[in-house]
Amino acid sequence: MTDALELDALWEDFHRVVNMTSQELAAWLRVSDADETTEALPEHAGSPTGRHVLAILQKRRTDLTEEDIEVMYEVVDTVTEQTDEDGGVPQAQDEETRHRLMTLGHDPLRP
Repeated sequence: MTDALELDALWEDFHRVVNMTSQELAAWLRVSDADETTEALPEHAGSPTGRHVLAILQKRRTDLTEEDIEVMYEVVDTVTEQTDEDGGVPQAQDEETRHRLMTLGHDPLRP
């Protein structure tokens, strides 16, 4: 179980790295899953982690589950690792990395 101080720090870190709003993330998940002829139902669009991030963004801190907390750690670690590797400077030519991070709610082209 995560203590209150650790949860507070995680909550802040998560909301720092997830720089897209829930509306932006929901729209991105739908677009990223669509192809020329079909589009996924909104509740099925995107990766399971992306959908979980979206669900967390719509929760209050007191409503988090242990699974939510695990996903939050995973997202913070992944985004931090990816942006540290790039020196924190987004590379416009690396569209694949940007799209992968956007699926987690982080747009590296945002200040």
